[in-house]
Amino acid sequence: MKGHQITIIDIAKALNISKSTVSRVLTGHPNVNAKTREKVIELSLSLDYQKNIIARNLTKGRSKTIGIIVPDFVSSFFPEVILGVQEIAKKKDYLLLIMQSNESYEMEVANAKLLLGNQVDGLLVSITQETLNFDHFKVFERKNIPVVFFNRVCDEMMVPKVIVDDYEGAYKATEHLIKTGKKRIAHLAGPKSLKLSKQRLNGYLDALRHYKHEINEDLIIVSDLSANKGDVYISHLLDMINPPDAIFCINDPTAIQAIQMIKARGLSIPEDIAIVGFSDDYASKLIGLTTVSQPVEEMGRTAAQLLFDEIESEKKKSVICQLKTTLIVRTSS
Repeated sequence: MKGHQITIIDIAKALNISKSTVSRVLTGHPNVNAKTREKVIELSLSLDYQKNIIARNLTKGRSKTIGIIVPDFVSSFFPEVILGVQEIAKKKDYLLLIMQSNESYEMEVANAKLLLGNQVDGLLVSITQETLNFDHFKVFERKNIPVVFFNRVCDEMMVPKVIVDDYEGAYKATEHLIKTGKKRIAHLAGPKSLKLSKQRLNGYLDALRHYKHEINEDLIIVSDLSANKGDVYISHLLDMINPPDAIFCINDPTAIQAIQMIKARGLSIPEDIAIVGFSDDYASKLIGLTTVSQPVEEMGRTAAQLLFDEIESEKKKSVICQLKTTLIVRTSS
């Protein structure tokens, strides 16, 4: 029997008993002969038999699984979101299938198809920076499988979404740099395809306007979030004849990259250049990065709870849940 997954039929044939008898033993049914029970358990253990939990649940109308697609594991952000999701899924006695798109639209589509094929009861998604077409998620809607977006969301679909107040967080970050006396504040922005990038850019711009600071387009650089491009963008700012005295970064990995490059040039932080990030990743605490903290695990719990509300209710909602941010001031500013 080696070379394939052991089934109830295999065990029944080996012991010359009925499939129903084997099934009763493996599901804990009391009405089974003691010697037969012992033989079934002994053989199933020796063959490493594993119950197909998903298939069994499907006979009850649900797979008891949900899926989640995240764009990367570069920082602690998405793993922390997943911890929040798992907390709620465990309480609901659900399995969580975790997929990572690696910032690739094609991989995201493949992930969605795989989860659809596994007949998940619901889907949680944070889209890639490349995603402009959402047909692969609209399939779930047509099949009446709930979808909830978080962090990076799709405005085309009227489904629940969990975000943070990106605008307010960016405004507070820029305001902080202004109040510390910085005059030339650059912004390493995110991809234009992401709504959160637009909100953080708007917060940055409005803070400059409110405090009567000049808006210099040369100090605003749109990034695609890749590490190799980040080196180029940061070098460009540092090589300016009149370089910035502060940089507000779209996220913490970009901010950490900026700190490393600034120090490599022998410049002082925050005296020469102050740095502020966004998200409060684990590494940020270790290096003293000033950042906008997001309630990451709460985002995961909230998204999961919204998804289960959709799964358990016939009435669908398109609620948008916006969580607050907090500016954490450390030594980089």
